[in-house]
Amino acid sequence: MKNEETISHEGVVTKITDDELEIKILAQSACAACHAKSACGMGEQAEKILTVPRPKGKDFAIGQKVNVRMAIGQGNKAAVLAYLIPILLLLAVLFACLGLGVNEGLAALISIVALVPYYIVLYLKRDKLRKQFDYTIEAF
Repeated sequence: MKNEETISHEGVVTKITDDELEIKILAQSACAACHAKSACGMGEQAEKILTVPRPKGKDFAIGQKVNVRMAIGQGNKAAVLAYLIPILLLLAVLFACLGLGVNEGLAALISIVALVPYYIVLYLKRDKLRKQFDYTIEAF
C-alpha cells in the first residue's frame, strides 16, 4: 500500500477484541475539499465507527488516538459495492418493469425490493469482503 495513494483518517480506539479494533472516526472540515471523499463516505457523516482487523504484534488501548489508512483503490471498490451496483440494479429492474408495461408505482416498488437480495448477499459475504480490504493502523 505504500506505493499507492491512501485515504487517511484520525480516530480513537473504542473497543478491542482478540481479532478486531473498533475505531471511532470523526470527519473533519478538510473532508469537503478531499479528492477522495466520494470513495470514502466520510464527507456525509460527522462520526463513523470502523471495525478493522487487529494488527499482529501491535498493542492498542481504548481511548488511544490512531491513524487509519486505506488505499484509494480499495475505497473505490467499497464505493462500487455500496453505491454503484445497487443504483445500476435498481435502474435496470425499474426500466425492465416499465418496458414490460408494469404500473410505475409497482415498478418502483419492485425495483426497491430487488435490492433486498443484493444486500442480503453482501451481508452473508461480509467476512470474505472484510478480508479484501487492507487497513494500516498507526498509533500517535
